[in-house]
Amino acid sequence: MKVKAIFNRDGGTFRTTDMPAYSKKVEDVFRAAGHQIEIAIVEASAIHHELETTCRRGDLDAILAGGGDGTISAAAGVAWKAGMPLGVIPAGTMNLVARSLKLPLDIWKVPEVLAFGRIIDADIGSADGRAFVHQFSMGLHARMVRYRESYRFASRLGKIRASTRAAIGVIFNPPDFEIEFDADGHRERRHVSAIAVSNNHFGYDTLMYAEDLTSGHLGFYTAPPLSPAGVAKLAFDILRGKFRSSPLITEMSALAVELHFPKVDRKINCVIDGELLPLARRDVVLRVHPGELKLLVGSQ
Repeated sequence: MKVKAIFNRDGGTFRTTDMPAYSKKVEDVFRAAGHQIEIAIVEASAIHHELETTCRRGDLDAILAGGGDGTISAAAGVAWKAGMPLGVIPAGTMNLVARSLKLPLDIWKVPEVLAFGRIIDADIGSADGRAFVHQFSMGLHARMVRYRESYRFASRLGKIRASTRAAIGVIFNPPDFEIEFDADGHRERRHVSAIAVSNNHFGYDTLMYAEDLTSGHLGFYTAPPLSPAGVAKLAFDILRGKFRSSPLITEMSALAVELHFPKVDRKINCVIDGELLPLARRDVVLRVHPGELKLLVGSQ
C-alpha cells in the first residue's frame, strides 16, 4: 500500500513533539509492514490545501492525517469526497474520532496499529453538503465555543481553562430559540436551548462521542429552554456520562433532519466538529451517508 501522511505541526500534541523523530518512527513502522510512505509536516493554514492536493493524486492507496479533531474533520471531508481511505493520528485535545474507532490515543503507539490495520466502510454526516464526522450543534454548545474563542489561550491547559470559563458564562446566559424540524417525516415545532445532531448516536462517555461509526443513522438531540439551574443540571448529567438518559434531553434517530429557524432575524452560529461557523440562511439540511467514508482502523 502506498500512503501519504500529513501532520499538522500546529495541532495539539505535535506542538511539543520532535517532529523529525516522530516522522522517522512512522516511516520505519509503515515500511516494516511492507508499505511505501511519504510524510508532509505542514502548518495549520496549509492543511486543507495539502489534503486536497494529496487526495487528487492517482497513485496513493490511503492517507494519514495527524492533528486535533478539526484537522481530522477536514481530512474526513476531503477523503470522503475523493473516495480515499483515511487513517487517523490523534494529536489533539479530545481526539473524538480516534476514540470512536478505538485507536490508541498515544501518537507513538497508533502508527503500528494503522500499519497492520484494515479498511472499513464508515458513515459520515453532512450539513448542507459540508461534512461532519462527529456532530453539528447549535444553542448552548455554539455559545460556549463563541465565549471560549473570545479568551486567549496557547496550550492544551489554557484551552481547558478557557472552556471552563465559557461553560460558566453559558450557565448564566443560556440561549432560547424556536425551531421547526422534519426528522424522516416527523414534523414538529419546539422552543429549545440546544440542538445536537451526531454522526451515529453518542455513547455514554462524558466526552459524548459515537461508539460506532457504522450504524447508518444520525442521533438528533434537543434540550428545552433552560434556566441557569437547568443548564447546570444538564452539565452535571454530561459530566456523569448521563447525557442521553438526562430528563432534559429528547433523543431521536433519523437518516435526515431538516431544520428551520422561523424567527431568526440576526446572524446565528453553529458548531461543526468543534469549529464555530455562521449559518448562511435560516434552513439547514443534515444527512447521514452510510458506509461512504473509508477509514483505516485496527486489525480487530
